[in-house]
Amino acid sequence: MVERADVTRNRAAVLQAADALFRTEDADRVTLARVAEAAGVGKATVLRHFGTLTGVVEAVIAPRVAALRDAASSGPPPLGPGGPPEDALHCFIDALFDFVLDNRALIRALEHRSPDAYYANSASQWWIGELRRRIHTARPAADSDYLAHAVFTAMRADVLDYLRSARQMTPERLRKGLHSLVPPAN
Repeated sequence: MVERADVTRNRAAVLQAADALFRTEDADRVTLARVAEAAGVGKATVLRHFGTLTGVVEAVIAPRVAALRDAASSGPPPLGPGGPPEDALHCFIDALFDFVLDNRALIRALEHRSPDAYYANSASQWWIGELRRRIHTARPAADSDYLAHAVFTAMRADVLDYLRSARQMTPERLRKGLHSLVPPAN
């Protein structure tokens, strides 16, 4: 069945409005009502398409998640398969760090849904698994499960925002710190 043009247009307007609000507002200030108003639709329209604000956030971030996952799964090395293990690991850390910096308002909106929300969603599970696999490949003797979770936790959007604002750490310093958690094998 083909979707009506107004339905498609409304969905796109909601996603565009939500993306704009999360780029310019504190995540705590973005509500379904504000998204609906910015999109020029009723709150019921947003609810019908996405169910909850979390559904809106997940829909906005989904194509970005898919792009990073595709690049890591089938893109050119070293982010994609086939590169030297050390390069593949550090390239993935860089890509994930850049992803979090670019999408931190959306990620913050998801981080606090429940106690394990940051770790339990399917994208995070894949990223942790990919970190674990790349750490194990580069350092077979290391505790790759622990290190994957430690690196991933260090990339929480709220942690990065705190370190950038309250501790005045630059993105370059943060990136260097992440890489130091899994230093090159000797």
